[in-house]
Amino acid sequence: MSYSVHVSDISAQTTEQHLHDFFTFCGTITSINFTPDTHTAIVNFEKPQAAKTALMLNGGTLDGAHLVVKSDDEKVTGSVPPEDHGEPEQSDKPRAGIAAEYLARGYELSDQILQRAIELDNQHGISHKFLSYIQNIDTTLGAKALGPEKTISGKLQESVQQAQTRARTIDQEKGYSKIAGDYYLKALSSPLGQRVKSFYTTTSKQIFDIHEEAKRIAAHKHHAPAAGSTTTATGESAAPTEVKEGGKTGEAPTVV
Repeated sequence: MSYSVHVSDISAQTTEQHLHDFFTFCGTITSINFTPDTHTAIVNFEKPQAAKTALMLNGGTLDGAHLVVKSDDEKVTGSVPPEDHGEPEQSDKPRAGIAAEYLARGYELSDQILQRAIELDNQHGISHKFLSYIQNIDTTLGAKALGPEKTISGKLQESVQQAQTRARTIDQEKGYSKIAGDYYLKALSSPLGQRVKSFYTTTSKQIFDIHEEAKRIAAHKHHAPAAGSTTTATGESAAPTEVKEGGKTGEAPTVV
């Protein structure tokens, strides 16, 4: 089963690859039916949460055009039940986090869209498996790297370098690298660790917070070594998507 959104007012410069690059931040895409002559497309997602996030992007800018994103699918426009089993995926992330990821990759989202993201998080809450994912990184690695009842985000006496080095040692020894994304480990270990944790685990945030998180993501991406792959929500490597002319960065999304 797939969950669809209808996209119109697409720029003449936009290709199917551009559409895929743009909407892949919402979650796994199963297929795209693109009709260049009418500047329309139907984007089909694997999860209803992904389609719901795509609707949030109504009015977003791609190749200079303001997209119209709608759906008449009741499974999408209605209440979407949370899916809290298994490892977190891109579609499980808070909508505010996904919005920050868009901004960090150079896409243009209006403050209205950012407010929409905040409202969706308030309406649906943060998925239990994503909360567990963050807590696992913060408390499990924190306890092993810093001591009992210590968290990565709450450390005060340890330097970022020491915390990250110890956490990586435990990570490699216990195999947590398959669960914990490198971005989160670094973000939670930063002086702003508690603030980062709050951004992803609570629904109390503002437009300003999304812009600040976008800056952190962009800075992390800038300083990350060019390894020819990016880290996905589950910590697995994914080959980056080639940047097409007229598009934006078009890289596979990372957990942020």
